[in-house]
Amino acid sequence: MESLKLGSLEVWPPVVLAPMAGITNAPFRTLCREQGGGLFVCEMITTRALVERNAKTLKMIRFAPEEKFRSIQLYGVDPVTVGRAVRMVAEEGLADHVDLNFGCPVPKVTRRGGGSALPYKRNLLRAILREAVRNAGTLPVTMKMRKGIDDDHLTYLDAGRIAAEEGVAAIALHGRTAIQHYGGTADWEAIARLKEAVTEIPVLGNGDIWSADDALRMMESTGCDGVVVGRGCLGRPWLFRDLAAVCEGSAERARPSLGEVAATMDRHATLLTESFGSEQHAVTDFRKHVGWYLKGFVVGAELRRRLATSNTLAELREGLAELDAAQPWPDGVVDTPRGKTHARDRVHLPAGWLDDPYDLAVPCADAELDTSGG
Repeated sequence: MESLKLGSLEVWPPVVLAPMAGITNAPFRTLCREQGGGLFVCEMITTRALVERNAKTLKMIRFAPEEKFRSIQLYGVDPVTVGRAVRMVAEEGLADHVDLNFGCPVPKVTRRGGGSALPYKRNLLRAILREAVRNAGTLPVTMKMRKGIDDDHLTYLDAGRIAAEEGVAAIALHGRTAIQHYGGTADWEAIARLKEAVTEIPVLGNGDIWSADDALRMMESTGCDGVVVGRGCLGRPWLFRDLAAVCEGSAERARPSLGEVAATMDRHATLLTESFGSEQHAVTDFRKHVGWYLKGFVVGAELRRRLATSNTLAELREGLAELDAAQPWPDGVVDTPRGKTHARDRVHLPAGWLDDPYDLAVPCADAELDTSGG
């Protein structure tokens, strides 16, 4: 297995933490990075918010001093604004790598022509990538995308070829369409087809990697150059230890006891408190992680409820102390889907969006929300 080469950056193991809104902040990246190497991407931010120096956005792109490769994912729909944002990142030294989001399937993004809706407009995609690469200087620019809008409007092969032609350093494919959202099964065969079609740059696979062995199977079956892990690491930051092991050819896997999981939960909430500067905000934000960390373990409903409704670190720690610390890792029942799993009835798109796949018209100004996320 080889390192992932992104311009001048060499990433080992060839593993990427996918940006997830409200999840991949600095504290969570720290937990994952301490387990094993890779590229750890911050939460998605909008190019408009960045160039307007939105205070919330600038806070979101703070990196810990020890982060080796500072990675930012940008979402934008206007080539000019994307170019300005990437130039700002490069000239002000805000990051070492820029990823562009063309995979987000949520309605508030696609209904404005962004995310997974945008690659349907081939010429607009090309213009955005061209401006990003042109303004990046020596920074590598990558992109993440889905197969397309739905099975009747697949875009990933065209998008991959355009990316390679415009100097993008690597492409990542989530093997689902926008209408699938996070439902169904990821199409790893599409990743293999993209790898066959685009040979000039690395191709990364994403979708249904719940364990290190899933990552190994994906790389062996598709020939992809690396993997992007999203929902698989929810409540499982030690997955990156397993991924490092599998890339080294080791069969060793992390199997923490419930006591070790509780210690990680405590540290996660503590890091959030230090980052946010507000204990209540941090503990409230941590609530969504409780079910992910405890999945598969035998924990009473009442204790789960108290842990998931804690308001202070003291309350959280009181509940964590009641867990059965000696309870072993529940083999066979935890490497399964976490987070969103449902599909959508339809993809929300701008009026007439599917009429002309080569239309270069830039979506309206409100396509980039004034606050980041999605």
